[in-house]
Amino acid sequence: MLADGFKDVVKELTGGRGVDLIVDPVGGDRFTDSLRTLAPLGRLLVIGFTAGDIPTVKVNRLLLNNIASAASPGVPTRCPTSPRPQGWDVLTPYLDSGVVDPPIAGTYPLARTAEAVAQLDDRAVLGKVVVDPTL
Repeated sequence: MLADGFKDVVKELTGGRGVDLIVDPVGGDRFTDSLRTLAPLGRLLVIGFTAGDIPTVKVNRLLLNNIASAASPGVPTRCPTSPRPQGWDVLTPYLDSGVVDPPIAGTYPLARTAEAVAQLDDRAVLGKVVVDPTL
């Protein structure tokens, strides 16, 4: 699904209810639409600002819609001694079970990292780009 119009598509797919959890690596204009897509008691976990703009939130929107937004200091690693950022404990079971399965747009060896980053910069990918140093 493309990002443009995602709010309306989500509302349609959920019968107007919205979703319980959104992980937002984009920020910018997508942040406000993500808030509008949340169901009551829903949570928006902010993990980055790839759009370049750092969004702001009017707290009354959170209060009136009974929703929450939290920022994560970064994507956690699978290292057992690494602290888990707030909110990831909610998402991890979905990732582990395969219910949430982020699309991988491409996997690059370390020597092609610049190409991988250029793909992201050009917004030429749908999903994640993986740099695998073992390739």
